[in-house]
Amino acid sequence: MPFQKVIPEKLSTAVTRQIEQLILRGILRPGERLPSERDLAERLGVSRPSLREAVAELQEKGLLSSRAGSGIYVADVLGNAFSPALIQLFADHDEAVFDYISFRRDLEAMAADRAARLGSDTDLQVIQTIFDKMEAAHGKKDPTDEATLDAEFHLAILEASHNVVLLHMMRSMFEMLREGVFYNRQVMFAQRTTRSALLDQHRAINDAIQARDPAAARAAIEAHLGFVETALRDQQRADAHETIAQQRLDQERKR
Repeated sequence: MPFQKVIPEKLSTAVTRQIEQLILRGILRPGERLPSERDLAERLGVSRPSLREAVAELQEKGLLSSRAGSGIYVADVLGNAFSPALIQLFADHDEAVFDYISFRRDLEAMAADRAARLGSDTDLQVIQTIFDKMEAAHGKKDPTDEATLDAEFHLAILEASHNVVLLHMMRSMFEMLREGVFYNRQVMFAQRTTRSALLDQHRAINDAIQARDPAAARAAIEAHLGFVETALRDQQRADAHETIAQQRLDQERKR
């Protein structure tokens, strides 16, 4: 018979599984600090020795890391999705920028479709809350906060799609974007007219998801990233023209 005795699960194993699930589902994020040992043990309802055993196992797996005098943190597992050599290759070649945008357009369109269909009411509240913050940040002269919230808005949609593989892959891609591997997002938000257009596009995405309209959500994402692609091509063209103009000016001054 295919039956086996049920073996009671160790408390540390249950703790390990719970923390793993929180990381897998994107609830605990890379670089996030865990509560103190005493606080976390109380929240989990386990002894501190059981918690230490679980933390040690998670550190051995590379999911948690300790910082002397600071505490325990979720490890930077996102940085391992691409090798340093490949990241540098992306940064050195412009064609990777447009392949990146195409990749985002395909996957985020799917994520927006899924979020509109499968996201819970709370998921949609998170998306709405971040968009409201974007609107508030839009009034500031410095675009830094708005650019940061832009990434958070897109990640909230990915979280609402409830596909953990998609979530972690795209988080890795956004981390490279944050580090300027593909392009400088601050440049995108530097011009007031561009900022206004981007806000309108995010509003259309949000409205479609809040209305639970998958087709409209997908179309809004595609329109937004199409705009980003065009803006970047225009910027590259303008930069090239400026380089030529500067060369002409330098030559003229030598005459």
